[in-house]
Amino acid sequence: MKLFDDHIWLNEALGFVANKRITSSRRIPEWEVLRTKASNIKAHTITHLDTYLEIFEKNALKNGIKVHWAVDAKEHNLIVEKILHKHRAKKIVKSKSMLTEECGLNASLESKGYEVIDTDLGERIVQLAKQRPSHIVLPAIHLKKEQVATIFQQTNSDPEYLTQYARESLRKEFESADAAITGVNFAIANEGAFVVCTNEGNADLGTSLAKVHIAVMGIEKIIPSLEDLGVFLRLLARSATGQDITTYSSIFKKPQKGKEIHLVIVDNGRSNLLGKESFENALKCIRCGACMNICPVFRRTGGHAYSYVIPGPIGINLGASRDIQTHGKMAFASTLCGACDNVCPTKINLHNQILSYRSKYKEVVKEPKDFGYKVAFWILKRAWAYKIALKVGRFLPYSLYKRVWNKKRTMPKLAKKSFREIMNCSPTQSDDTFSFRSIYNMRKVS
Repeated sequence: MKLFDDHIWLNEALGFVANKRITSSRRIPEWEVLRTKASNIKAHTITHLDTYLEIFEKNALKNGIKVHWAVDAKEHNLIVEKILHKHRAKKIVKSKSMLTEECGLNASLESKGYEVIDTDLGERIVQLAKQRPSHIVLPAIHLKKEQVATIFQQTNSDPEYLTQYARESLRKEFESADAAITGVNFAIANEGAFVVCTNEGNADLGTSLAKVHIAVMGIEKIIPSLEDLGVFLRLLARSATGQDITTYSSIFKKPQKGKEIHLVIVDNGRSNLLGKESFENALKCIRCGACMNICPVFRRTGGHAYSYVIPGPIGINLGASRDIQTHGKMAFASTLCGACDNVCPTKINLHNQILSYRSKYKEVVKEPKDFGYKVAFWILKRAWAYKIALKVGRFLPYSLYKRVWNKKRTMPKLAKKSFREIMNCSPTQSDDTFSFRSIYNMRKVS
């Protein structure tokens, strides 16, 4: 029952965020125009990705940013470790980055003796709880304030008190950190600069105090120009949390005097999607989480029910693109209702991709039919067995159905007679049956 209550609470919490998005977007008459423009910009950039990456690298190097390229997660982690080792950094403050989660950076660095402090409040909570984020924007959305108080080892569960406690404890970590790691929301090709968006200012504080700033980004984060940035900033916060704009949107173009900025650009399977019409649109994703907030499956299960580090509709596609055998089965964790398509700020055809991955999974993974399937097929092939099964099914104990069906849904009452039995009975047995048969026969004759 507790699990059921938690799922009700999660559904309501995400519903609240989804409704804020609706309210915020309705205040902008040109909302759909912005979505279309963002989709077109991303489509153009993906088509010419190699060109824009070269332009970006050239301009970034001119600005004094040290650019590194990583083919996969292993190389990404190795590059970050080498930079930290070179600067003798031991304590690292890190702002939110789903790419570092994807690459398993925290675990990799901690295994080498580094101390990694997640400074986003939600990320810090799940780090202390030794859990992975359940949402890409709201990483601790699955936890209630009482649970957070327990994690912080506090008796007061008031949200303001807990936030103040976290702020004070994190401030000490910022002041003593040797390096700062951030993600990247957008990389501007013609400027050679990158943008980091936060609501807590933790990325700005970390990079201001530390001498070394390591930023990590996937190859799909590129946009052509500064003018394009305005389109995405207007969409990002409204789609994610219903805000007009993120509290802090910082552009990093060149390092301060005496400091260094390192940028690690990561592929990790992304280039495999290029040229595949059915799947490459997933690279348009700006990691707003809107598809998760509206998804009826995600809202009832939470992010930890998914096999890939990024959950929800977009996570189903990204996971399947990385490893169809490991993550492809998650394509069946969808109602294919299309709600995710309707809220995606870059108009990714998410539910069509999920459907395509279902077909691909069936082609690649040949799952053996379990006993239940075999029995069902055997019965459905034989009319006499099917009739018997229908009769027997109506008299099975209700508790059997309740165990598999009635946990979250109301089990309908089963009819005393089947449709076939009603049609075959004598007209004198029931006036209702006679009336129904008369209408049926009249339509059949006509």
